[in-house]
Amino acid sequence: MDLTALTRPELSDRLAALRDEHARLKGRGLRLDLTRGKPSAEQLALSEPLFGLLEPGDHTAQDGTDCRNYGGLHGLPELRAAFSAPLQVPVEQLVAFGNSSLELMYECVVDAVLFGVPGSPAPWPREGRTAMLCPVPGYDRHFGLCEKLGIEMIPVPMTESGPDLDEVERLVADERVKGIWCVPKYSNPTAVTYSPETVRRLAAMETAAPDFRVFWDNAYAVHGVQGADEPLADILALSAQHGHPDRVFVFGSTSKITAAGSGVAFFGSSSANVSWLLGHLSKRTIGPDKLNQLRHARFLPDAPAVAAHMERHAAVLGPKFELVDTVLEKRLGGSGVASWTRPRGGYFVSLDVVDGCAARVVALAGDAGIALTPAGATFPYGADPRDRNIRLAPSFPTVEELRDAVEGLTLCVELAAVERLSADADGTR
Repeated sequence: MDLTALTRPELSDRLAALRDEHARLKGRGLRLDLTRGKPSAEQLALSEPLFGLLEPGDHTAQDGTDCRNYGGLHGLPELRAAFSAPLQVPVEQLVAFGNSSLELMYECVVDAVLFGVPGSPAPWPREGRTAMLCPVPGYDRHFGLCEKLGIEMIPVPMTESGPDLDEVERLVADERVKGIWCVPKYSNPTAVTYSPETVRRLAAMETAAPDFRVFWDNAYAVHGVQGADEPLADILALSAQHGHPDRVFVFGSTSKITAAGSGVAFFGSSSANVSWLLGHLSKRTIGPDKLNQLRHARFLPDAPAVAAHMERHAAVLGPKFELVDTVLEKRLGGSGVASWTRPRGGYFVSLDVVDGCAARVVALAGDAGIALTPAGATFPYGADPRDRNIRLAPSFPTVEELRDAVEGLTLCVELAAVERLSADADGTR
């Protein structure tokens, strides 16, 4: 039913029916959560063997390193070798560290502000005089990091091939712009994979400052869920070919591969950038948890083992994404009041509702016991100028819980839209 074509009396009748339906939904006492892209218990169980791999006395890496002891800041070579191809970083230019790639991103930004990066004439300016480009809709934790450190955020629209590069190339001519956040494969939340031309242009830009950095958060490098994997151009190699070898910081982790809270994070870049980061890390730690790295290296000894493990994840996640699309299409298809992505990988569905209605949808869902990511979270400062985007995270709930949550959500989307259409028809807005 195209809700935008209803007459004023039809809207009034539909609004009354939807409010009754919402009251019944509230009466069910649901407690459902679609807020964050956490692996489900079923996914976490896939890595259960990881924790029993090291027997007493088994603590030696392939190069003879005693993993119980200090040192090894670069990370175990065998683990770096296993993730070199998935992250498109040569082994010697890849660092394996603690459990959080976000921690490494924070470290890099803080170190850039305090000390500068290779190629910097000085530390990045402080107190709001540094800016980073933020493709939108995008990842709220990137935005929160910038806000915490007082770095100005400049939104850049996402397209079907990645961030709008015409706009990026225009903005980087401002020397205050020191970086751009990128989730290049199965982007959060739109699931876009950057096109080869987008990657090439990011690598080749001549107008950017010498200390400009592409923060390449390749969090979903191996996280396909719908058929064939989507290829991603090698930005590190392209940047070197175009004379900007230090431009890219690559980040990745096993957070959604093994145990989300007990995994391994990676940093990859040029040799100069790797030396820069390790020099700073060496002042605050004597080395990472190498026993955890050794477990991971035994569990995922090479890239084919990583790919096989991720096929098992896809078998769990794929049906959930299909369920979300089926339920949304059943109630909102052809309604004229919603559109959504159909991801082939990653962890999210990006839902756009009627302009000015996202916050209302989130509130209506919350009243019915369905927790959604706050409206505006996918934009810097939590401010979606059109108040229309909502990020859905289908991974954590069971299939039954997910069905209830998405069916309830569709009711809230329709109710918020009809409220808005009725107000427009009555001239009360």
